[in-house]
Amino acid sequence: MMGDILFLVHRIPFPPDRGDKIRSFNILKKLTTIAPVHCVCFADDDEDMAHGETLRPMVSSLHVESRRTSTAVSSLKALATGKPVSLTAFNSAAVRAKVSELLRERDIDTVFVFSGQMAQYVPIDLGGRQFIMDFVDMDSAKFSDYADDAHGPMRWMYRREARKLFAFEKNVARRANRSLFVSETEAALFREHSGLGANAVQALENGIDFRFFDPSLAIPDAEIRRNGPLIVFTGQMDYRPNIDAVTSFANDSFPAIRNAVPDARFAIVGRKPTAEVEKITAQPGVIVTGGVVDIRSWLAAADVIVAPLRIARGIQNKVLEAMAMGKAIVASKAAFEGIDAVPDRDLVVAEKTAEADAVIGLIEDAERRDRLGAAARKHVVSRYSWDSVLAPLDDMLGVSPPTVETSQAA
Repeated sequence: MMGDILFLVHRIPFPPDRGDKIRSFNILKKLTTIAPVHCVCFADDDEDMAHGETLRPMVSSLHVESRRTSTAVSSLKALATGKPVSLTAFNSAAVRAKVSELLRERDIDTVFVFSGQMAQYVPIDLGGRQFIMDFVDMDSAKFSDYADDAHGPMRWMYRREARKLFAFEKNVARRANRSLFVSETEAALFREHSGLGANAVQALENGIDFRFFDPSLAIPDAEIRRNGPLIVFTGQMDYRPNIDAVTSFANDSFPAIRNAVPDARFAIVGRKPTAEVEKITAQPGVIVTGGVVDIRSWLAAADVIVAPLRIARGIQNKVLEAMAMGKAIVASKAAFEGIDAVPDRDLVVAEKTAEADAVIGLIEDAERRDRLGAAARKHVVSRYSWDSVLAPLDDMLGVSPPTVETSQAA
């Protein structure tokens, strides 16, 4: 009989209202059907801490640690210690002590780690326990992408982070029984750079709750009057790739859209918009909502959903949600990359220079919007249910002791 599972996650996996929490919550739900789970996680703020009481009945034990270290302090600690900022930002003696206590006192035979930051808490000697590492995305590659777009000291910091974080990721992956990534594209990239083989590095995709994101449900109206075509972007709006995406779209594509469709509006829907995002409302037709009660209301109200990300890793939940809601979508190549779908059947893929024309074409062609939306909904229902995409975990938790399988060295 299988022993307990220790689940280490960098952000409390509830509520499932942002990309990382959607994945971690659904993985946690799946793990609880396999064995008793002990969850150790961080909370970003008091609101997150309060969600612990809702999550607690799902698990055998729960430890939520408040994370208060600022980015500036984390950066200084990283420079002083030679570590990646990603690790110093999540360093906690209390979490390390809790992990040691659980490994010592509970019948744990599997350690499942969600997100690279939490791998620092996995002891070198696990006493024969299984170690499953869900990196989700290749974060070191993300920081390398950031460096390409940055200047001055920030470019140096991002390059440092990419280099040091990859060294850490590679070391962790060599210790783990299996390392998981959200798409085969991400897994293949890591295999190429790490030299690890296909048995050691695999894809475990994201899914979608298509019963919740269902256009046939009675969904409350968005807090907006219908006075012109509505273009919607959804996402956590203090996240750098989302900020870059909406800023670029608003500056480069939306003016051309407004020139062709003067009453078109662009709604940026998501929590914690930064001052940089709020500034975009100075442009005619741009709306910044902040957090909303039900994201489905804005998806339902939209004529076109856009995902114009320049920096994107893995599978974009925002695209799956829009597809499930039966919406016509214009996505960048980066936002589309990890999704198993057919361009021009399930969605439109357009890079920066073609975005405006793609959106204008959909606004002017209701029949095509409906056709794309219906195909998108049909595809995610058949391909991306959480039960289906997480089914491989049953076999994965029966992995053999760690071995380093090497493919072509990078």
